[in-house]
Amino acid sequence: VQLQASGGGLVQAGGSLRLSCAASGRRFNGYGWFRQAPGKEREFVAFIRWSDTYTYYADSVKGRCTISRDNAKNTVSLQMNGLKPEDTAVYYCAAHQRTGVRTRPNDYDYWGQGTLVTVSS
Repeated sequence: VQLQASGGGLVQAGGSLRLSCAASGRRFNGYGWFRQAPGKEREFVAFIRWSDTYTYYADSVKGRCTISRDNAKNTVSLQMNGLKPEDTAVYYCAAHQRTGVRTRPNDYDYWGQGTLVTVSS
């Protein structure tokens, strides 16, 4: 099983980025995006349930981010708009086979390698 995250980069405040996570090997019940800024703990960003595309967001990104999945490509994407300097972090995609909405990193079994998002002011 492999998760491959991509799409990070440098963007000005107010700009947009689209992160993508390609999953190979199998399909999971739930996928999440997390982020980790320097010196901080990894934090939850967004979740999607594969079966019915139910989504859940952290309050810090609600209204600015949209998580989605592409059934044909077996990918999960995170569209981020209105980016702020405090969104700067390494973003990770993750997958789990549990039920329900999962927001804790320990609930996820597989992780991508991370992609850096830098938002300049």
